Amino acid sequence: MRKIGLPYTIGYGMTECGPLIGYESTDEFAARSCGKIVDRMEVRIDSDNQYKTVGEIQVKGTNVMMGYYKNPEATKATFTEDGWLKTGDLGLLDKKGNIFIKGRSKNMILGSNGQNIFPEEVEDKVNNLPYVNESLVVSRGRKLVALVYPDYAKLNAAFADLNVYIKECVAKANSNLPSYSQLSTIELIDKEFEKTPKKSIKRFLYK
Repeated sequence: MRKIGLPYTIGYGMTECGPLIGYESTDEFAARSCGKIVDRMEVRIDSDNQYKTVGEIQVKGTNVMMGYYKNPEATKATFTEDGWLKTGDLGLLDKKGNIFIKGRSKNMILGSNGQNIFPEEVEDKVNNLPYVNESLVVSRGRKLVALVYPDYAKLNAAFADLNVYIKECVAKANSNLPSYSQLSTIELIDKEFEKTPKKSIKRFLYK
């Protein structure tokens, strides 16, 4: 979009925050961020270094909900003891206040050597491969596998042997990934992933 001169920006929010947490205008937008913390919000990262170590994004502000209606248990689980709302998202900040989301805490995969692997980051690389419509990364026996739903019409026209395509894609994806989050293989699936009404993939259905 930048190459063709189309201005765009990305924001970040949730219903419980009324809803905006981060936003930036197109001329100041930092690539791969979701904008700066908006003026009515405070944001912190639950880690020992919010600029370098990924942790949960936690927020506070006048636009944050008081709690879930008639559900004190859910409310208590959603707030820290000192009153910050736990978003469930993992990320970092930079010195300018830009928010960089790395993934969801419930999706994080623990690598064989104790590294935190964020499947969304791996999927970002896979989704940019040729003929990939969508993908989902899962852990199998301490190895990462990318489930891929491709554009079969174009794929079959380009490759007589799909194993050649898979090997090429694994090599290309891994060339852009750190060693601890590299793929062992790609598995092609026959139909689109099942999704929520918000069009998010139902990760819990896939292993």
